[in-house]
Amino acid sequence: MVLTPGTSAPFDDLKAYKPWEVDGKYFGDGREIALLEYIYSHPLLHQLRGNPTNILAAIDTFAQTVTGLINIGETKGEIITPLILQNKPATMLELGGYIGYSAIMLGDALKQAGGKKYYSVEKNPLFAAVAASLVDLAGLNDTVRIIVGTGAEGIQRLFYDGSLQGKDSQLGMIFFDHHKPSYTADLKLCEQLGLVGAQTVLVADNMILPGNPPYAEWVRASIVEKKRMVADAPAAEILGNPNLQYRSRSVISFEPSGMEDALEITECVGISA
Repeated sequence: MVLTPGTSAPFDDLKAYKPWEVDGKYFGDGREIALLEYIYSHPLLHQLRGNPTNILAAIDTFAQTVTGLINIGETKGEIITPLILQNKPATMLELGGYIGYSAIMLGDALKQAGGKKYYSVEKNPLFAAVAASLVDLAGLNDTVRIIVGTGAEGIQRLFYDGSLQGKDSQLGMIFFDHHKPSYTADLKLCEQLGLVGAQTVLVADNMILPGNPPYAEWVRASIVEKKRMVADAPAAEILGNPNLQYRSRSVISFEPSGMEDALEITECVGISA
């Protein structure tokens, strides 16, 4: 297992997105449909079709010139993509797909690395439809599957429909970028279902903006500390698997607007008996 060293590349101010906030809203005000219309009316649409790199560049241009989008952006992508190319996960799960930017970027990297399936879960059906259209335009339908639902709903659906069972049960990577308070519970659900094992890599976004202390506490805790947390947990809480041994670190990076943020990159290095 190889984890990329250190820090993000410096942020290029010339590539900054416009501010997310427009009249008090950060998404869901029509900008996602406007993006889809922008892409499909692009004068070089023929150069976008089947070309993930060109589609990502077109999305970036829209967000730089029309209105900001809550994508992971190029800078964070340059940290996550090498992890995929180095570790070659067979399957990857993304929680929080938005309009498909990360699914296109990371799904393409997974495909290049010889992986089989990238599952992207998005709660908002409109955003999921935009993502599915752009994934299709990128020519990634054979690799990327969009699932509508919350993180927990998507995980359960993939497990119980057999997509994540048998030889495909363990995920190579999980990317958390959805409802921030759900990170820990959804990771524990994956653990409890046996989807996390030795060499699974976890990547969690927005560890500064807005931050996620409960998630950081869980992935940085020792097995002894996690067993204590589980013993003290309410009866109804998802307990996860405290026997998974993690090695975790924070990597400073930037939102596509230029604001400083961090990714938590965690490797499962073993399972205690």
